[in-house]
Amino acid sequence: MSSFYTLVLRNASQVLTMAGGPTDKPLTGAALSQWRIIEQGFVACHGDALAAVAPMSELDETRIGPHTTVLDVSGCVLMPGLVECHTHLVFGGNRADEFQRKLQGESYLDILASGGGILSTVRKTRAATFEELLANALHHLEGFRRYGVTTLEAKTGYGLDLETELRLLRVAHEAARQQPIRLVHTFLGAHVPGPEYKGRAAEYLEYLVGEVLPAARGLAEFVDIFCEEGAFSVEDSRRYLQQARDLGFKLKIHAEQLHELGGCQMAAGLGATSVDHCDYLSPEGAAQVAAAGQGRTVAVLLPLVPLYLRQEKYAPGRAFIDAGLPVALSTDFNPGSCPSKNLWLAVSVACLKMGLTPLEALAAVTLNAAWALDRQQQIGSLEPGKRADVLVLNVPDYRELPYWLGENPVRQVVIGGQIS
Repeated sequence: MSSFYTLVLRNASQVLTMAGGPTDKPLTGAALSQWRIIEQGFVACHGDALAAVAPMSELDETRIGPHTTVLDVSGCVLMPGLVECHTHLVFGGNRADEFQRKLQGESYLDILASGGGILSTVRKTRAATFEELLANALHHLEGFRRYGVTTLEAKTGYGLDLETELRLLRVAHEAARQQPIRLVHTFLGAHVPGPEYKGRAAEYLEYLVGEVLPAARGLAEFVDIFCEEGAFSVEDSRRYLQQARDLGFKLKIHAEQLHELGGCQMAAGLGATSVDHCDYLSPEGAAQVAAAGQGRTVAVLLPLVPLYLRQEKYAPGRAFIDAGLPVALSTDFNPGSCPSKNLWLAVSVACLKMGLTPLEALAAVTLNAAWALDRQQQIGSLEPGKRADVLVLNVPDYRELPYWLGENPVRQVVIGGQIS
C-alpha cells in the first residue's frame, strides 16, 4: 500500500475533531463541549479513511506525493460531515396546501384528524411510481449534500401498507446507490394506523408484525413508531417494539412530541438507540431515560418542528444535558412538520430555543448523531481510521456557525475521501 496521502486539507484555522471524550458512550454533560479543537491544523486522508488529524507543525510532507490532492483551506474551519439522524426522505408530493391552514390556526392534530397531514401524503405516495419517488429522493439528497450532510437516516412511513412501505425502502436503497451520501434505513410503518385500519390501532400493528416486518428484514436496520395521541399508545408501542426487537431490528421511537405519555422512558428501557422529538419530556423524565438507557439512548431533538408548527414548547435541551441525557440534533425533514434540509438552521435554533451552546450543538449533529444511528465507530469525529467525511467551511471560527442564521457555510464536502 502506498504511504502517500491521497488528500490533504492544510492550513485550516480550526479543526473541530469531536474527539477526546469517552469512546464507549455518547457525549453527555460537560463532555459534550470538551472535545478537541486544533488551531492551525490539517486533515489527511488515505483512500476512504482518515489518516492524520493534527496541527500543521506535525504534517509529514514526505507523505505528500505526486498524486496527492492538496487543498489550502486557510481561513476555513474543518469538521466532520454532518450526520442527519432523523428524516422522512421518501414521499410523494408535498403539503404546501396545508401551510395556509396552519397559519389560520389549525393544529397538527386537527389537520391529521380531518384526513390531512400524514394521511394526505400517504395518498400521494401510494399513487407515485418507483421512478417518481426515486427522482424526489435524489433531488432532496442533493440538497442535503450541499448543506454538508454525509450520512442520513431515511424513514419510511408514508405507505402504511405492505406494497408501498417496501417500495419506500427499495427506493431509499436505490437512492443510496446512485449518490455519495451514506443512508441508514428505518421502517416507520407504525407512523399512524393505515387508513384501512382507522380506529383499530392495535390490529394495524398486528398486521405490521405478521406481514410487513418479516418482509422488511434485510431492507431496514431500525424500526420506529409514533407514540402519541392520535397515533399509538405507550402499551401498544411497547408490544410492537418488543416484537420488532425479537425479529432482529434495532429500535427508535417518536415520543413526547405533543404530550408527555412516557414513551421515551419505555423505549429506553427496551434498549432503543434513540428517542426522538422529546419536546414534552420533563427534566425528571430525561433523567429516567438516561438511567433506563444506561447513557447510551440518545435523545434526538428536532428544533425546526416546533418552529414550523408555531408551537411555544421546545425540548428543554439544557436540562437534558444537565440530567446526563445524551442529545443529538436533526431537522426531521418531512413534507408536513419540517420541509427543511437546513441542519445549520437547526443548530442555530437549538442554541436559541433549547439552551445548547455552539460547541454542544456541533457535537450533537456529528458524533452524538452518529451514536443515534449506531454508526459511532465509523463516522461523527475526525480521528484516524474513521471514514473520511470532512467539511470545509467558509468561516474562520466555529462560533460563527450558529451565528449566521440560516446561512450555509459549506465550501466543500468530502465523502469517503472524495471531494463531492
